[in-house]
Amino acid sequence: MRRLAAAVLAGALLSGATAAAQTKSGTTMGQFLAIEPSARHAALGNAGVGVADGIESVWFNPGVIGTLDRSAVTVSHSNWFADIAFDHVGTALRLGGLGNAYVGVTSLSSGDIDVRTVDQPLGTGERYDVANTAISLGLGRGVTSRFAVGLQFNYVHERIWHTSFSTVTASAGTVYRLSDSGVRLGFSLTNLGTRAAFSGRDLAIQYDADPDAHGDNSALPGEQATDEFPLPLVFRLGLSVPVRAGENSELLLVADALHPNDNAECLNLGAEWTVRKVFALRAGYQTLFQPESELGLTCGFGLNLGGGRLRCSYAWADHDYLEATHRMSLAVRL
Repeated sequence: MRRLAAAVLAGALLSGATAAAQTKSGTTMGQFLAIEPSARHAALGNAGVGVADGIESVWFNPGVIGTLDRSAVTVSHSNWFADIAFDHVGTALRLGGLGNAYVGVTSLSSGDIDVRTVDQPLGTGERYDVANTAISLGLGRGVTSRFAVGLQFNYVHERIWHTSFSTVTASAGTVYRLSDSGVRLGFSLTNLGTRAAFSGRDLAIQYDADPDAHGDNSALPGEQATDEFPLPLVFRLGLSVPVRAGENSELLLVADALHPNDNAECLNLGAEWTVRKVFALRAGYQTLFQPESELGLTCGFGLNLGGGRLRCSYAWADHDYLEATHRMSLAVRL
């Protein structure tokens, strides 16, 4: 087990260290899908594909659905850049021999924004907004006492005023418990789907088919066509290792290696110190080895109440050029 764990971590480090210089940044749409909703995992450096002790980890790995021993609900809210609101609700239900079902809703909203043009830079009196929504349906099952798998389908909708796109993606993952001490290995593939393009009345234009001709209709109705782009597909491989740090405390070490389709490979690291199974301090570092990364240090804390049935978490994440982000989440085991 120790050799396997060492091999996974070594492979993760090598994958990050040999990351390609071309990052492909800005080549995918639906970027709100890459925002992790869980404050616990956000504080752990956005690492968690190998963590399987709660509903908060389902976003990283649908295989976690199959490990849940109770029905559960999670709610989170994030203050994103420029007063953008990011919210997430997820619930898992036990289905007996069929395994567990999962339903989740994620939304990102800009709020109202003044419409400004070159002729009217102070505003036209109109207002628009940007709204993104993802609805997830998943099913997970424990194949053995150590191994669980999960599959999730996501309906994704993104709207900018009267222009929008909709598509469907799929995510899959597995979790394997390597030892009785709780060491786990996990991997997931998220947001596998088709390419999508925007459409809507905001793309309508008027054009002149032949500007050199006189007497023809110079204001024909037309529509601009946008290119199709993929969504942010991510392959994750990770390990979680619990370490007994004393009679009343425990340390959890996590490491995720990421291979996204719109950026270079990177490594996310995190650590969680829990005292008396009630109070937890967390810290991490995200996008390690990624060229020109704007992210980095994360930290936060949490409270486990009612014997772990209620988990409250807060996270802070640094950003080089924009303001830091804050997340709050709540998870309840029913």
